[in-house]
Amino acid sequence: MTDAPTRQLTESELRAAFARVREEVGKSVVGQDAAVTGLMIALLAGGHVLLEGVPGVAKTLLVRTLSHTLKLDTKRVQFTPDLMPGDVTGSLVYDAKAGEFEFRQGPVFTNIMLADEINRTPPKTQSALLEAMEERQVSVDGVSRTLPVPFMVAATMNPIEYEGTYTLPEAQLDRFMLKLVLDLPDRATEVEVITRHAAGFNPRDLRSAGVEAVLDAAQLGQAQAAAARVGASADVIGYAVDLARATRQSPSVKLGVSPRGTTALLSAAKAWAWLTGFDAITPDHVQAMALPVMRHRLQLRPEAELEGVSADAILRAIMQQVQVPI
Repeated sequence: MTDAPTRQLTESELRAAFARVREEVGKSVVGQDAAVTGLMIALLAGGHVLLEGVPGVAKTLLVRTLSHTLKLDTKRVQFTPDLMPGDVTGSLVYDAKAGEFEFRQGPVFTNIMLADEINRTPPKTQSALLEAMEERQVSVDGVSRTLPVPFMVAATMNPIEYEGTYTLPEAQLDRFMLKLVLDLPDRATEVEVITRHAAGFNPRDLRSAGVEAVLDAAQLGQAQAAAARVGASADVIGYAVDLARATRQSPSVKLGVSPRGTTALLSAAKAWAWLTGFDAITPDHVQAMALPVMRHRLQLRPEAELEGVSADAILRAIMQQVQVPI
């Protein structure tokens, strides 16, 4: 981040800048356009993101590159079984010279915290992020300390490995605005990735890859304010509510989308509408955000899981059943 005065940009300039952000991220990450868009939407809407994908699909690189293009501070924490809450939030340390305790900030005091393999640490440490994600603050020894602005948790999970992992509680899953699934690349994309590495691409040196900063934190704040001003008609709000309520009534679902999830759906739809040049959200924007916003908020019944029913399949069926406002 820079201390220089930030130039106020028009909304069209901000949208063009976000298009450039996508281009800059593409210099180091290939074939993950949907995940790039999802992260930008979460930043615009002030939400957190859960990234699910097998090892080696550039989850960490994606987050690092995006933060570089926005001049945001990023800290990475490798979540392990022996990680303690204080290792994340910070703790009081006794200063022998001063004769008093001093608070030393943990890695959560950053703009984008990359929580790598968040399900590898026990619930006690996972829950250390609950207050930070919801209140944007950390309380230690009765004192609340505000986190930097903007603040986002980008957490990664491996979907195929369950030994030595701890399931995230529903309360924490509900605090993630989006769950993005990063798939393995197709052949052409993988060839391009390997070709870049063969030519000397170093994922730890983004500058050598030509990745440039496009916006800063203050300009991101301008974009967030613009996205928040996107309108939402009563019919479209009602449509979002109907989708959420339908998840609670599905026979395959034990726990459906909460009102917090409905709010997240509306915020994400506003961000997507703003990015695509709309002054108000439409049912199409709500539908586009329904899967990433809702998929991790559904708790399926055991019999549905045994039958191989997925949350995405349930949500697609619900979107076909719920009447769309014209």
